[in-house]
Amino acid sequence: MRRAGLNRLGQYLIVFVVAVTLNFILPRLMPGNPLALIAGVDVGLLTPDQRAEIIEAAGLNEPLISQYFDYWKSILTGDLGFSYRSGRPISELIAERLPWTLLLAGGALVISAFFGIILGAISAWRRGKKLDLGLLSSMIALESLPSFWLGMLLISLFSVSWGLLPSFGAVTPASDLVGWDHVRDVIEHAILPVATLSVLSIPGVYLTMRYSMLEVLGEDFIRTARAKGASETRVLFGHVARNAMAPVVTFLAIRLAFAFGGAVIIETVFSYPGLGRLVFESVGGRDFPVMQAAFLVFTVAVLLANLAADFLYPLLDPRTRARNE
Repeated sequence: MRRAGLNRLGQYLIVFVVAVTLNFILPRLMPGNPLALIAGVDVGLLTPDQRAEIIEAAGLNEPLISQYFDYWKSILTGDLGFSYRSGRPISELIAERLPWTLLLAGGALVISAFFGIILGAISAWRRGKKLDLGLLSSMIALESLPSFWLGMLLISLFSVSWGLLPSFGAVTPASDLVGWDHVRDVIEHAILPVATLSVLSIPGVYLTMRYSMLEVLGEDFIRTARAKGASETRVLFGHVARNAMAPVVTFLAIRLAFAFGGAVIIETVFSYPGLGRLVFESVGGRDFPVMQAAFLVFTVAVLLANLAADFLYPLLDPRTRARNE
């Protein structure tokens, strides 16, 4: 078991090295003057002294191999450079935006997991019935909804038409709220973007749970449990749902990681100050160092989520643990 875990860590370490290397190489392979990517301005507007200063600050006057090792050093020390748009360290920008994205992604994960697992279990238990067919059709329809359209629809209903919830931002501008009033203000601003992410995530959880439970329902130990006189409730929650959870947990872990990238559209629609909004602003401002750092954060999030899923899977599925041993 320990050896298998070390092998997994080694594999993810290799993937991380490859991802960092690609993040370093791809910008340097792009056509055009690298100063336009780094400085985010028209190179013709720069004076020779400004060009020399930017080249020296970015290390472009050094050999490529030296730039590569310097890039690794900056990553390991948390020094991701400076934003040419705001003039601030990129690590500070990410540290400010990351909690807001975690709030949206984490809230959506909990809600989508709760409803997706319950509805998927009910649908599989009632397979072939009207309830199952209705839920399946509804989830497929929800999964096809464009995220920006759903977000704007919720804004038009809950903010514009009914005036129940704020339509943008993470807190009320120029407010001096403290304590529970501040917490309530943050929650009110997060409801619509979290609801949008949740609605779009529930179908995936539902489908994964439903198909996983349908596979478990055909196993021999389910028939054995029923033959021993176990109640249907015990069979459903004690045997079927429990053994069907492993693929769902894996899906949720991966979904949490990809929510970082998927939040770009949602945070843009709601003007929410998370990492997704930071990426959108950096694209509009041609602030390439910020984009590069954000993509690195997304990559690390995906790797950590997959690693967590790999270690959780044997805990949920004893058969996998037995094979690893």
